[in-house]
Amino acid sequence: MKGVSLAPGDYIHFKSQVPLHKIPIGTKQWRYYDFGPKVVSPLICLPGIAGTADIYYKQIMSLSMKGYRVISVDIPQVWNHQEWIQSFEKFLDVINVHHIHLYGTSLGGFLAQLFAQHRPRRVKSLILSNAFLETRSFAAAMPWAPIIGWSPSFLLKRYVLTGIRDGPHEPFIADSVDFVVSQVETLSRDDLASRLTFTVDPATVEPLLLSDSFITVMDTNDYSAIPQQLKDQLSERYPGARRAHLKTGGDFPFLSRPDEVNLHLQVCLTYIVLLIHRANCSFQLVYRTWQLHLRQVGVEARPDLVQSIPKDGTGGSPSKENDKKKDPDDQPKDNGGNPESTSEESQLPPSSEIHSLDDQLLSDAKICSMGHEDGIILTQSQYTVVHRILQSACDLFIFSLLPIYFESSYVTSNNVWKFRQLM
Repeated sequence: MKGVSLAPGDYIHFKSQVPLHKIPIGTKQWRYYDFGPKVVSPLICLPGIAGTADIYYKQIMSLSMKGYRVISVDIPQVWNHQEWIQSFEKFLDVINVHHIHLYGTSLGGFLAQLFAQHRPRRVKSLILSNAFLETRSFAAAMPWAPIIGWSPSFLLKRYVLTGIRDGPHEPFIADSVDFVVSQVETLSRDDLASRLTFTVDPATVEPLLLSDSFITVMDTNDYSAIPQQLKDQLSERYPGARRAHLKTGGDFPFLSRPDEVNLHLQVCLTYIVLLIHRANCSFQLVYRTWQLHLRQVGVEARPDLVQSIPKDGTGGSPSKENDKKKDPDDQPKDNGGNPESTSEESQLPPSSEIHSLDDQLLSDAKICSMGHEDGIILTQSQYTVVHRILQSACDLFIFSLLPIYFESSYVTSNNVWKFRQLM
């Protein structure tokens, strides 16, 4: 198998349009492409052992034209999985990205699952292609694993290239193999050694907090370097995940079948946005229905009618207030004659005793004042819990509340009608 000296024309066009970024983070050098609108959560592509950030150039060019932000990264020289998680999190912090969609192939899919396991709040969805859950089988197939760090570059490259199926291919698959081989030639000895160490380092992906509905498994049906047993094990771990099967494509379907892969990626990202939007709308509907129910039964919170408590501890007694009204020109001594502090004191939150019932009904929310507006804001951890609950049973919860609402409305109207008859 020989490398190709001439690069594809679309790759040359890509290099002329999309800049390559290199940033040092600690002792690690991160090399990546970042293209697309910065206001959306990015799709981050993680390559396998033989890949670089350049192998996803077809996805970057296609999806960025449709309004998606795509980031393709090189795996830096890290030597264990915990170091990878910490280094990748620092990389996201440096580029100011908080929530991400991860698309990983082969080793990249395994690393994507590890990051989602240890940093679940940052991962919105997973797209796994020819991925696996554990590395024991790779360690057993490499008896010389303890000396990877001392092996010469040509031996490491030869081992990586032997994992790529050789032989006659259809033109598109042959071109994808040639391009990946040319990228392997650009990797240093330390790059290859660290990636092979990843593969044989004992590790297993534990069950994720991410719901299966936010996971997509995209595999090729012809052949790949990942054994079918490991791919079946991945499918059994995520029974509720979406399935995207490619009839052909080989080890690198993102290069040999870019149109199909890009379509699946676009469908997955759109589906995730719809799921999140549906959960948010369901929460708003449930919250408004509950507010209507409270209003019907007469326990609606009215913070505007609650008298604020002065700082002097008088509790707003009439005698003290009358004393203050005797001289309206006098300013309080504790605020230094600043009228703005007086208006701020009048916006103190209501007492916990008066709103104990509201705290029980809305325990997952907190009441805060900002300027002259009061609103109910969910904390990040509470929103995550509510989001997962609503995602699995939001429809059932809504329909279970409707009978209670109509029943309370009927009872209230019936009591009003009887009261009018007595009057």
